Amino acid sequence: MVSHIISYEPMWKTMERLNVTQYQLLKGGLDNKTLDSIKKNKNITLLTLEKLCKIIGCTPNDIVEFK
Repeated sequence: MVSHIISYEPMWKTMERLNVTQYQLLKGGLDNKTLDSIKKNKNITLLTLEKLCKIIGCTPNDIVEFK
């Protein structure tokens, strides 16, 4: 099993807390490939992180954590 240093677990919790759906992410400009990368805990760009923060209405700490 591959161990990932990056975790997007905070993002899913933040989305649930703020009632933001994956559909809203896609409508906000995130593409399916990027959403799939996030689900697999793969790297995203800082521009994508910024876009996620704007769509969800949160800070980077609410999206990603390093283990």
